[in-house]
This record gives sequence, structure tokens and C-alpha cells, in this order.
Amino acid sequence: MATEQTDDRTYRVVRNDEEQYSIWWAERELPAGWTAEGTEGTREQCLAKIAEVWTDMRPRSLRERMDSTAA
Repeated sequence: MATEQTDDRTYRVVRNDEEQYSIWWAERELPAGWTAEGTEGTREQCLAKIAEVWTDMRPRSLRERMDSTAA
């Protein structure tokens, strides 16, 4: 019988220059090209924040290019 492991680590929401989001362990140094968005908490809390704010999955550069051709 398998036992469930509890993930009690603190995570943070991170974002890159293309406005793509991810989560990263709070105690680890951020990878190059990513900045902290400001939200820290459980994995579930951070994923919920990403679901709330990242409503357009296209990278920023693609959104801008599509907007400029539509004008």
C-alpha cells in the first residue's frame, strides 16, 4: 500500500519576459530569465494564482505581433 507524501515546501509564482508563468521552490535561486511575481504559498495556492492571472497562454511577443497585424 502506497503512502501519500505531504509537500510542505513553500513555492513562489515566477514569470519570464514573455509573460509565461510557472512555480519555483521559494528557497531556491530563481533560474535565469525569471522574476518573482509576488505570490508565495503552497503548490496549490501558487497554481491557483497562475490560473487566475494567466488567461492568454500565447507568449507576449506573439500577442503583440498579432495585435499589430490586426490594426
